[in-house]
Amino acid sequence: MTDKYIRPTKDESFMEIADAVSMRSTCLRRRYGAVIVSVDGRIVSTGYNGAPRCRANCTDIGVCLRDQLKIKPGTHYELCRAVHAEANAIINGDPLAIVGGTLYLCGTDAKTGKPTAQNSPCAMCQRLILNAQIARVVLRNPDGTLVSIDPKNWPDDTPESFAGKIIDD
Repeated sequence: MTDKYIRPTKDESFMEIADAVSMRSTCLRRRYGAVIVSVDGRIVSTGYNGAPRCRANCTDIGVCLRDQLKIKPGTHYELCRAVHAEANAIINGDPLAIVGGTLYLCGTDAKTGKPTAQNSPCAMCQRLILNAQIARVVLRNPDGTLVSIDPKNWPDDTPESFAGKIIDD
C-alpha cells in the first residue's frame, strides 16, 4: 500500500457528520445539517432544516412557497415552513451539555448538490446560538475549507446597525 492514510481533524470529522445529517432535510432549496459537540468532544445534538413536527414537509407537498414567490435567499424567513438546522439542534439538545460547545453547520444546494456559500447563520439563529452559550461555530465554505467563528464577535443587531440596510423588496 503506497497511499498513507490521513486522519481527518475533529473539525473535519464533525463537519462530515453535519453533512450526513443534512441529508434528512426536507427543504427543496437547501439542505442544512447541524451538529453540536460538547466541550469534552461528545456529540450532544443534531438537527436539520425542515417543517415543524405535525406539519407537512415541503418534500411532501412538492412545492416551495419561497420559490413560487421568487423570494431572495436570506430574506423573509417568515414565509418558510422550515425550522433551521441550528435551531433544531439547539431545541433537541440538553441545554447544560450545549454550553461552551461547538456547532458545526453544513449546507448544500438541493438542486446542484454543491456546498452553499454562507458567511454566517441567519440573525435569528445567531440569537439562539448566543443564548445557548455555544462558544464556537464552524462553517463549510464552497471550496470545502472550514471557517471557525466566535459567536461573541458577531455584530450586535441594534437599530443603528440596520440603518441604511433595510430595503423594500
